[in-house]
Amino acid sequence: MKEKFGIRQFIIYVVVILLTLSCLIPLMNVISLSFSSSQAVASNKVGLWPEEFTFAAYEKIINDAQFWRSFGISAFRVAMALIINLFMIVTLAYPLSKSVKVFRSRKVFMNIMVFAMLFSGGMIPSYLVVRYLGLINSVWALILPGAVPIGSVILVMNFFRSVPKSLEESALLDGANPWQILTRIYIPISLPSLATVSLFSIVGSWNDFFGGLIYITKVENYPLMTYIQSLSVNIAETLQKAGGMSTQQLQALLSVSNRNLNAAKIVVAIVPLLVIYPFLQKYFVQGIVVGAVKE
Repeated sequence: MKEKFGIRQFIIYVVVILLTLSCLIPLMNVISLSFSSSQAVASNKVGLWPEEFTFAAYEKIINDAQFWRSFGISAFRVAMALIINLFMIVTLAYPLSKSVKVFRSRKVFMNIMVFAMLFSGGMIPSYLVVRYLGLINSVWALILPGAVPIGSVILVMNFFRSVPKSLEESALLDGANPWQILTRIYIPISLPSLATVSLFSIVGSWNDFFGGLIYITKVENYPLMTYIQSLSVNIAETLQKAGGMSTQQLQALLSVSNRNLNAAKIVVAIVPLLVIYPFLQKYFVQGIVVGAVKE
């Protein structure tokens, strides 16, 4: 029987629409700022649509060899962090999903992991460890400190615990070893939770710029987010370059300000995530719900 459209449904629709607009309007404004000239931005003419449409901010970012080098560093970082994270998550979550009778030290390892999740060493000890290992100015300094995301381990562990025990018992009767049970039963069944933690890993690795500021001292080794965060419009440099330029070149140079450059940075940063998210979002809710409700 179809439910009638009443006041409750109307209020729900209104709230959802308002929340959607509260997210879309600022995003549209940022996109408009990135495609507007510095003069239009400075005079506050830009709303939801670009004023004096220009690609100058994007040209400043993209027509830069360091941009593509930093993009490659970030892509490598995301790929390697994802591989390492998934390996560490799965190999930790599988034994921890067993009962104390099967894995007697389970409580000890769980207490250590929870303690490490709640109380980190801090920025200075982490930096000293990375420096002692000789990883400063290396992309591995951005990958290895986050190799074991404990929250994701707990999420996947809870998902593993929801797998029917009868499947594992049947596999043991057929002569399967623990590694075969993990790779042929648990991992295929747990794709929603693995897709969820993969999304966490990708977003975290791609968006992080602070790690680059701490562990990387050479600009040529900056990941993309750290590099575009450091970009700014130098007025003195602009005036020095103005002497030998044509009118058209000067207009293109002056069409970029820090404000529309910052807006272009935000757009460049979110585009790869918007491309990846649709492929993983169908698993996201299921992975979060199932991985969170178990003990």
